[in-house]
Amino acid sequence: MTHSNIQVCSRCTYDETIPRISFDDEGVCNYCDIHDELEAQYPDGIEGQRYLDSLADEIKEDSKGKKYDCVVGVSGGCDSSFLLVKMVELGLKPLAVHFDNTWNSPTATQNIYNVVNKLDVDLYTYVVDGKEFDDILRSFLLSGSRDLEAPTDLALASVLYRAAEKHGIKYIVEGHSFRTEGIAPLDWAYMDGRYIASIHKAYGERRMKTYPNMSLARFIWWIAVKQIKRVRPLYNITYNKEEAKGMLARDFGWVWYGGHHLENRYTTFWYQYFLPNRTTTDLRQLGTAALVRSGQLSRRDGLADLAEPVTCPDELLSLVKKRLKFSESEFDECMKKEIKTFRSFPNYKRSFELLRPFFSVLVKMGRVPKSFYMKFCFPSELGK
Repeated sequence: MTHSNIQVCSRCTYDETIPRISFDDEGVCNYCDIHDELEAQYPDGIEGQRYLDSLADEIKEDSKGKKYDCVVGVSGGCDSSFLLVKMVELGLKPLAVHFDNTWNSPTATQNIYNVVNKLDVDLYTYVVDGKEFDDILRSFLLSGSRDLEAPTDLALASVLYRAAEKHGIKYIVEGHSFRTEGIAPLDWAYMDGRYIASIHKAYGERRMKTYPNMSLARFIWWIAVKQIKRVRPLYNITYNKEEAKGMLARDFGWVWYGGHHLENRYTTFWYQYFLPNRTTTDLRQLGTAALVRSGQLSRRDGLADLAEPVTCPDELLSLVKKRLKFSESEFDECMKKEIKTFRSFPNYKRSFELLRPFFSVLVKMGRVPKSFYMKFCFPSELGK
């Protein structure tokens, strides 16, 4: 099918602007094939529940005598809140961990407290120095990089590992679901510690003191030496997002914040202003296409949703300029710079590729997600 002379997948909403996309004779894209492979590998329903029960038993056995048996990252969003509820229902003793980049929306913050308090789950929050983190964000804008979320995403991963190591916990439980979120192409979202440090070194002004960066050596220490596993139970849970929102609102006083990944104000800026104005990327495609593939949204409604323009509130744009100390002219100049990817800066990508056999073994051991292996360890983001 074509739309405005652009080919669109006949099954989902992805079109030919998606990096590394291809279509078969039926017009179905290769990302739908990846979805089907994941569906076969990670069944939900009764079979999925059997796996979850087995996983919970394994975690309990490995954590005997400990105060906590797993770490769960929380943001106040739907996925992480729902996941925390499910882990408690499985009889686990999670430690909720939150990375506060000082840009949280009040709604998301209240959601976190509402859920952990009702579940009687302990919460550990790591708060980065706001001025230091704003300097990192400013450096990314000055660099022309498109990966404005990389500093937040990597810091969260690092804080989860640090909490797990501190408490002797072997399991990090992640709230990602390919059925509702999809997998972002490499050129849409990349992060690693060297990439972040190199951009900040070139464009930042403050020392990186409180930012919890993650070196490759530290990453390998956690996954190979400390043997910390990352598991994604939502892969095996029959997870309907709208039903989850209803349950959270009814049972926990949880409040919807308006859109996927909009629980953080800087993420909202990246999502609603930066990407639409600086790139051809529409990140709504990820969740929309995933929901269509998993039957939670009709293709017609998905395409209609994507046809609506993305808008960013003026007050949020003003806040970003003020906090990151941009004059109107400086900000406008940043918005006109040549867009750059991780390939323009020192990074660990080549190291990940060289270590592919090593990471392949760790995938089978459950130490790193297969999506990491597919995305980071091959020259193409669609590794075999």
